Amino acid sequence: MEKECEERLRKIINGFQECRSAFTAIGDETRQLILLVLLESDLSGIRVGEIAEKTHLTRPSVSHHLQILKESGIVAMRREGTKNYYYLSADETRWKEIADLTGLIYASVRHISSQPE
Repeated sequence: MEKECEERLRKIINGFQECRSAFTAIGDETRQLILLVLLESDLSGIRVGEIAEKTHLTRPSVSHHLQILKESGIVAMRREGTKNYYYLSADETRWKEIADLTGLIYASVRHISSQPE
């Protein structure tokens, strides 16, 4: 049982290291707003100007925040000619790693909570 707890803790530590920039990126309220817009858009993606309109942010501000989200593995981008489309993808981003990490933490908390005192 001790070995299992140590292994789970090691996985959590590694997960935190892998997902650190993603957690930092999604911790910002402006980026959360952009993520909400992306969640409401279709899977083909949305351009900076459209995001700016929907969030009432300036285009430079949206571009800055999208760059952070993209670099942290939260948002994906595809290019069509000179146009960039931003979108969320289960396959191309860190969302699975984040879900796995939070699931592992939750399982650990449940395990601790079920221990007799």
